[in-house]
Amino acid sequence: MESLKFKTNINCGSCIKAVTGFINEVDGIESWEVDTQNPDKILSVAGEAIQADQIMAAVKDAGFEIVELVEC
Repeated sequence: MESLKFKTNINCGSCIKAVTGFINEVDGIESWEVDTQNPDKILSVAGEAIQADQIMAAVKDAGFEIVELVEC
């Protein structure tokens, strides 16, 4: 299973509710969560053959900001 992380401005339960339908439309996602306690509001996505650009487009379509975190 693949895992990706993103920095977002999804900062509360209402925001999560607003973005849920958009993220759930992305093929290959098995699970996702937003750490609203983290100052960077980290979105973690897990699944098979998930593509960062599709996830980013879904979150932007929902009206939120998102930047992929690249681990070194």
